[in-house]
Amino acid sequence: MTDFTIVLPAKNEAKNLRKLLPEIQRLHQHCEIIVVDDGSDDDTAAVCQEFSVACHRHPYSLGNGAAIKSGARLSQTDITVFMDADGQHNPSDIRALIDQLALGHEMAVGARTASTQASLLRRLGNLIYNRLASYMTGHSIPDLTSGFRAVRTRHFKRFLYLLPNGFSYPTTSTMAFFRSGLPVSYVAVSARERGGKSHIRLVRDGVRFLMIILRVGILFSPMRFFLPVSATLFVIACSYYGYTYFTSHRLTNMTVLLMLASLLTFMMGILAELISALHYKEADLRRG
Repeated sequence: MTDFTIVLPAKNEAKNLRKLLPEIQRLHQHCEIIVVDDGSDDDTAAVCQEFSVACHRHPYSLGNGAAIKSGARLSQTDITVFMDADGQHNPSDIRALIDQLALGHEMAVGARTASTQASLLRRLGNLIYNRLASYMTGHSIPDLTSGFRAVRTRHFKRFLYLLPNGFSYPTTSTMAFFRSGLPVSYVAVSARERGGKSHIRLVRDGVRFLMIILRVGILFSPMRFFLPVSATLFVIACSYYGYTYFTSHRLTNMTVLLMLASLLTFMMGILAELISALHYKEADLRRG
C-alpha cells in the first residue's frame, strides 16, 4: 500500500538523483516516487529507469513551478511530499513533516536553519521576504522559499492555477494556504550542501519573489496592502496642508491631489476585497 507520493522536479540532476533515489527508497519503502524531468539534456530519465522510478518528462524546460504542478496532478495519494532533486533536502526529515499532517495541519514545511542556508546576502533577502509575507498573511513565516514540504494533495491541487511556472511556487502555495485558513506547520531542518549549481538568480528571481508576495497578498488580503498606502497618502496630504496653511494660508493643488490619491487607493482596496471574496468562493468550489 502506497502511503504517500514524493515529487522531485529535476532539470539535469542525473548525478544527484543517482545518490538520492536509493536513499529515499531505503528510508521510505511504501511511497511512490515521481520524478518530473523538466527538459533535461542529461541522463535523468535513464537514472529513473535504473531505479524503477516513474519519470514524467516535459518536452522542453517549462520551469520548476510547472514541474511541481505536473507532479501534483499525477499524485493519487492523500499526501504529497515535494523536495528538490539536488540533494539538499534530507529524506530522513520527511517523516517529521508527515507527522505534522497527522496532527491536523494541511501543510508542513521544512524550515531551513539560518546556519545551513546559502550566502549571507541570500539569508538577508529571505529574512526580508519572510517578514513581508508574515505581514501580508498575518502569520509568522520562518522560511518562505523552502521547496521541502508535505501537503494534503486535495488542498494543494485547489491552488495549482495560482502557482507560477518559475521558481516561486513555495511562496505562492504558502501564502495561499495561510490566507485560505488552512493550518500550516514549520519543522526545523538542516539543509545539506546541494550538488551542482543553483538555477536561481539572486537579483532577477528576488524581484520575482517580491512581486509574487505582493500579488498573492493583494489577492488574498487586499486591505493589508491598500489601507497602509491610503493612510500614508492621507497623512502626507494633511501634513502638507498644515505646512501650506501656516506658511501661505492656502489650500494647494498638491494637497487636493494627495487627498484624492488616498481616497482612490482606499476605494481600490474595497473593490479588491470584493474580488477576493469571489476568489474564496471559487476556492471553496475546488475543495470538493
